[in-house]
Amino acid sequence: MTLIKNARPPKAITPNAVALAILSLAIGGFGIGTTEFAMMGLLPDVAEGVGVSVPEAGHVISAYALGVVVGAPVLVAIGAKMPRKALALGLMALFTVGNLLSVLAQDYTTLLITRFIAGLPHGAFFGVAAVLAASLVAPTKRGRAISMVMMGLSVANVLGVPLATFVGQQFGWRWLFVMVGAIGVITMICMAMFVPHQKAHPDASLRNELSALRRGQVWLTLLVGVVGFGGFFAVYTYVANTMTDVAGFASDFLPVIVGLYGLGMVAGNYVGGRLADWSVMGSIYTMMAFIAAVLMIYSLTVHIQWLALVMIFVIGASGAMLVPSLQTRLLDVSPGAPTLASSLNHSALNMANALGAFVGGLVITWGWGFTAPAMVGAALAVLGLAIALLSGLLDKVGAKAHKDN
Repeated sequence: MTLIKNARPPKAITPNAVALAILSLAIGGFGIGTTEFAMMGLLPDVAEGVGVSVPEAGHVISAYALGVVVGAPVLVAIGAKMPRKALALGLMALFTVGNLLSVLAQDYTTLLITRFIAGLPHGAFFGVAAVLAASLVAPTKRGRAISMVMMGLSVANVLGVPLATFVGQQFGWRWLFVMVGAIGVITMICMAMFVPHQKAHPDASLRNELSALRRGQVWLTLLVGVVGFGGFFAVYTYVANTMTDVAGFASDFLPVIVGLYGLGMVAGNYVGGRLADWSVMGSIYTMMAFIAAVLMIYSLTVHIQWLALVMIFVIGASGAMLVPSLQTRLLDVSPGAPTLASSLNHSALNMANALGAFVGGLVITWGWGFTAPAMVGAALAVLGLAIALLSGLLDKVGAKAHKDN
């Protein structure tokens, strides 16, 4: 049993206060999701603005992702002894500064650096926010609390990304970072007002947080995220080409398709929180199998337009349904070091993004067509399920050995 799992919400905190605290954290997730995904739609504008090619401008997105991977363990380890509210505020301040510095970037190199800085607090913030949210509710509602924090990321794909893309195209790409910087400031104000202060745990230390990295179950759970979500991103990375070249939609219809995907994420995130509260490992098994089936069906039916639209919604929902369970699982398998393990989930998801884009691009280069990434994605989801089953089996073996002793 972990520290978070045993935690009880403080008696002085009313349900309304809990809701406001979680909403404050979710606003931060909204800002993070907006800056991460809106860059993809504004890439040609960014390339022209700093005088590089579009492929070179794509490295700006990679710089942000690298910041996420590096920042999660480093910043959480540095802030191990800090009260979690103070750490969350500091991380959001760094995120805000990184985005506002991007507004001022006058050349390609400077923009790369500022995007790396903006990415550093991404995973750490979600990790700390998940621990904060879980500590405010009863153990049976942890999944729902975490899913509500992650809802900000999902809603960003429906509202924040389209709005930021429109504003960036109309008034200049730098306005994306102005908007996100403003969201960061609003987040800090809301967190300062509504997130309750929590003293640092007396046993919290850099050594204890890093102890999570010695736990095999932490690495297995992260591997489920990397491999399982690799299949998910293998499809989403090339969704525009698949929808136009295979399904036959006009490029002007792509915003509607992306919007359906975002709506699927919102719905999936809501359901995923409840599944996590039902059974963490049971929901991981179920969702990995479901993702494999969904991606295979997508590959076989995407040429039928109405089915393609249904499946893009379901793909968005299936991926989002898995995240709360993975996040909760990491809390369970990292006693004494939940913040670092929870933060690493977002490093794993960014690695999944890179893996999926690479593998999906590889099979397209081999001439297998734009439906091939979905087939490869289904295979990766099956592999993710196998890793999850191994993790669950090790749990049972460990529990039996403990009982026998």
